[in-house]
Amino acid sequence: MSLEAIKSISEAEEREKKAKQEAQQRAGKAIDEAHRAGNDAVQATVERAESEVAALKRAADAKAAEGAKELSSTTANKRASIKARAESRLDAAAGIIIERIVGG
Repeated sequence: MSLEAIKSISEAEEREKKAKQEAQQRAGKAIDEAHRAGNDAVQATVERAESEVAALKRAADAKAAEGAKELSSTTANKRASIKARAESRLDAAAGIIIERIVGG
């Protein structure tokens, strides 16, 4: 084999070695970028989910507060109604007692 052929083969092998190293570096960078993008996507999804959960919690709290307010109002109305009936019955009972004592 001639010296020129050996030199050409050595240069080709060297170019191949460099090309392989560059390809490995590009692949490593692509993998790192894919990991970063994946982590960013996961973080964004977690933040969005936390935000949605907080909004749902606020809505549930508001609904619960409204329900409690409505229940309190209904209870107060029932209490007033029962009190009014009791007072009218008390007056009637007092009248019957007075009738029995006086008429008696």
